Amino acid sequence: MTEPSGRRERKKAATRRKIADAALRLFLERGYDEVGIRDIAAEADVAVTTVFSHFASKEALVFEQDSNFAENLCGAVERRVPAEALIPALRDEIQALVRHCTADSAAPVWRMIDGSPALREYEESMRLRHAESLAAAMAADPGLGRTPTACRAIARFVVDAYSVAREAADPEAAVDEVFQMIEAAWAAASPAVSR
Repeated sequence: MTEPSGRRERKKAATRRKIADAALRLFLERGYDEVGIRDIAAEADVAVTTVFSHFASKEALVFEQDSNFAENLCGAVERRVPAEALIPALRDEIQALVRHCTADSAAPVWRMIDGSPALREYEESMRLRHAESLAAAMAADPGLGRTPTACRAIARFVVDAYSVAREAADPEAAVDEVFQMIEAAWAAASPAVSR
């Protein structure tokens, strides 16, 4: 996430971070289902309305750490130089995200997510939103020359590669394996050459 520039924006970002940190601490100590919004507000020393002004739901508090997921993937599309291939750039970004989420420090959070139907459902809806954002960034790049449908399909494969790799015994090898298939699908989606 980019650093807020104004004093008011910095203060809002600090409050948001304080709420998210308090929530995660409580969730890990007591269990996700055992913690309410009032508990989080009290721990962060803010009003309940302040919590809701920063987060739309209790589930969103858990995923605050990954709020840059779509931004990072879209950035991999947008930062490329014209000659740079798209799929390797996306693979590198997914590999970095997988390394982050499979670090030992992330294990308790993922156990909590995996153990909660509400959090698993929220994560799934979040992945779909991320895929749509990535697809839009891909479709907006005229140099890629793929249809919106191809962009949407590849974007979903890319986002799902993250989930598949996160659950694999060897996450980095899983990313490489899935991206070989994504590369083949991307090549198959290239516009037909006029005859």
